[in-house]
Amino acid sequence: MEVAWWAWAAVMGVVAVMLAVDLFLHRDNHVIEFKEAALWSAFWIAAGLLFGVVLWAWQGGEVAGTYYAGYLIEKALSIDNVFVFAMIFTFFAVPASVQHKVLFWGVIGALVFRLAFIFVGVELLETFFWTAYVFGAFLIYTGYKMARGHDDETPPDRNLVVRLVRRVIPTDPRFHGDRFFVKLDGKRVATLLFVVLVAVEATDLIFAIDSVAAILAITTSTFIVWTANAFAILGLRSLYFCLAGLLRRFVHLHYGLAVLLAFAGVKLILSETPVGKLPIPLTLSVIVVTITVSIVWSMISTRDGIPGEEQAEGVTADAADAAGTTAGAVEAEGQGGASERRGGELADR
Repeated sequence: MEVAWWAWAAVMGVVAVMLAVDLFLHRDNHVIEFKEAALWSAFWIAAGLLFGVVLWAWQGGEVAGTYYAGYLIEKALSIDNVFVFAMIFTFFAVPASVQHKVLFWGVIGALVFRLAFIFVGVELLETFFWTAYVFGAFLIYTGYKMARGHDDETPPDRNLVVRLVRRVIPTDPRFHGDRFFVKLDGKRVATLLFVVLVAVEATDLIFAIDSVAAILAITTSTFIVWTANAFAILGLRSLYFCLAGLLRRFVHLHYGLAVLLAFAGVKLILSETPVGKLPIPLTLSVIVVTITVSIVWSMISTRDGIPGEEQAEGVTADAADAAGTTAGAVEAEGQGGASERRGGELADR
C-alpha cells in the first residue's frame, strides 16, 4: 500500500494536536477520576474506530479490515502495559496527581520507539524472507513465557536502564511535585519521578518489540502498522485510569494475550510458506474471540472474590490505590513515608 506524503503529514498532525489538547487539559496535574478517564477512553476508542472508517472510504474494506485487526491486537496488548504501569506506580508510591504526566511522556516515548521499530521491522521482512521465521519464533516464545510466568515480575528498581540512569545522573530519592529535575545545593539533580519515567520508558521499549512484531504478522504496510499503533497507544493513559481498579479481576487475561502473540507468530511464519497470509476476517475473528473469552473467563472466576486475595498484597491488590481511587492516602504516603522508604532503597544501591 503506497501512501502519499500528505497522508503521513495529516496523521502526524492529528496525533500532535490530540497530544497537545490532552496536555493542555491536564496541565494542572489533577487526580484523574474514573468518570473522566471513561469519557477520555471513549473518545480515544471512537477516534481509532473512526480512522478505520476513513480508511474504508479511502482505500477500501480490505485495508480497513487490516487496520482494525492491527488496532485490536495492539489495544489488547496495551492492557498488559497497564498491569506493568500499576506495578511501577505502586512500587514507587507515585502520587496520583502526577501519574498522568508520567504516562503522557511515556506515551510520547512509546510512539517514538514504535515508529523506529516499524520501519526497521518492515525493511527486514521485505529484504530477508527468513526474518519472518525469526520474528514468528520470538512471538511464539514470548506467548509461552507470558502464559507460564506472568506473575514473575522483575522489581522496577532492578531494571537495567533504571540502574544505569541512577549511576550516570545524580538523583534525589524523593518526589518534588511534578518536577523531573530540581536544583539542590546549587546542583541540578533528577527526582524520583524521573526514575519512575525511565522505568515506564524502559517497559515501553520492551512492549514495543512485542507489539510491532505482532502487528507485522498482519501487514507490512508502514502506514497501517503506525496508525494502528498510534491510535491504540493514544488511549493508553485513559485506559490505565479506567482499568487499574479492575486489573486484579483480569486473572486469566494474560492467557488470552499469550494466545494472540503465539497466533501472530504462527501467522508470520505461515506467510513465508505455501499457505501464505491468513485471511483478515479469520484474523479479526481469532482476536475478538480470544479477548472476549479471556475477559469473560476472568470475570466468572472472580465473581465470588479474587483467589488468594487475602494472601496476595502485591501489585494487583494495590492497583486501585495506584490509579487514584484513594488519591489522598496514596499521595500522602507517596510524598512522605513510602517515597522516602523507596528513595532510601534507591540511594543505598
